[in-house]
Amino acid sequence: MRTRMKLGAIAMTVAGLVVATGSFPATATTEPVGTDGEDTTEGTAAAGEAVTFEPGLEFTSILLPKFTGIAVFDQANEGAQEAAAELGTTPAEFLGPTVDNSIDGQIEIVTNAATQGVDAVMISNNAGDQIEPAVQAATEAGVHIVTWDSPIPSGEGEDVFVAQVDFDETGQVMADMSRNILGDDGGQMAILSASPDAANQNAWIEAFNEVMAGDEYSDIEIVDTVYGNDATEESYNQALALVDQYPDLELIMSPTTVGIAAAAKAMQDEGLCEQVKVSGLGLPDEMREYNESGCAPEFALWSFVDLGYLTYYVTYGIATDQIAAEEGVTFNAGRMGTYTIEADPTRDNGLRVLMGPFTVYTADNIGDTAEPTGTDAAGTEATATTTG
Repeated sequence: MRTRMKLGAIAMTVAGLVVATGSFPATATTEPVGTDGEDTTEGTAAAGEAVTFEPGLEFTSILLPKFTGIAVFDQANEGAQEAAAELGTTPAEFLGPTVDNSIDGQIEIVTNAATQGVDAVMISNNAGDQIEPAVQAATEAGVHIVTWDSPIPSGEGEDVFVAQVDFDETGQVMADMSRNILGDDGGQMAILSASPDAANQNAWIEAFNEVMAGDEYSDIEIVDTVYGNDATEESYNQALALVDQYPDLELIMSPTTVGIAAAAKAMQDEGLCEQVKVSGLGLPDEMREYNESGCAPEFALWSFVDLGYLTYYVTYGIATDQIAAEEGVTFNAGRMGTYTIEADPTRDNGLRVLMGPFTVYTADNIGDTAEPTGTDAAGTEATATTTG
């Protein structure tokens, strides 16, 4: 049976939305500190003070990616494992479905969690609102649901969403890269997305389309949006089909690490890099070859290691009752610094913790990628935030 340790009235709400107070060193303390600077056994904090979590409490969890076998999700697991070690508690079980069974598999895992006695499920949701009945059953059984990477669109049953970046900013970044690649003359472009049910993909594309509706992008035409379901072969074939269908196509924008790599490989294999460029969200290690060949002159991403790390921290704090999932609650997340739970402006109902920032990769900086070192909640690099 699951046991939760009550640590007193330590969740606090501050007036308005609190932004980060700055970054913390890579070895930030995990010992609870009281208002007078002395250690406390209760882990309490004064109103407005960031909570530092008491380590070593009982906590069991599942880290549930959209599916297994994808590098970015493996990196998120690395970050979650790192956080668990720092907090001196049980590492999350890294459990996910296969690519071809992602939606049903995620629903099944969340449904089973309700009877397994885990404290929390951390899910990158690929099932859209279809996940809601399973989430409701889990929350009724006392399981905390924290989303990361991709939220529950309605926010129902979700404690908080750990957002990698601001979704509206994603649209602007993709628009800027489109303009940089296509130049002042513009041209035709298409979008290669993952699953039609992926909330993060849909939100990014919506934000992108809103930005592209502006007058300064009027000479760029978005001719189609297709889906490769984050499967390499399917994404590869979809990219080639776009080229066949639209002979004047000059850019494929893919906001998915699987899709962008598959599209770039397709253009390179067919000798089309001079005709059709590829951009979007990709891992530097996977995109380096295509950047050097000219197929993908610009692309962007954030650190999935950091995303998994931050997700584990906030979930541990909520599930051990050291913070409440409430707007204005501020907490310390180890080496990544101070974060505040805020209303999610991209959804009518929901809370988020915003990680940030983006890194845009070009030939000038792709060779500088290193291990992630964390960011503060304002999106300021603590030292050098990159993907592994």
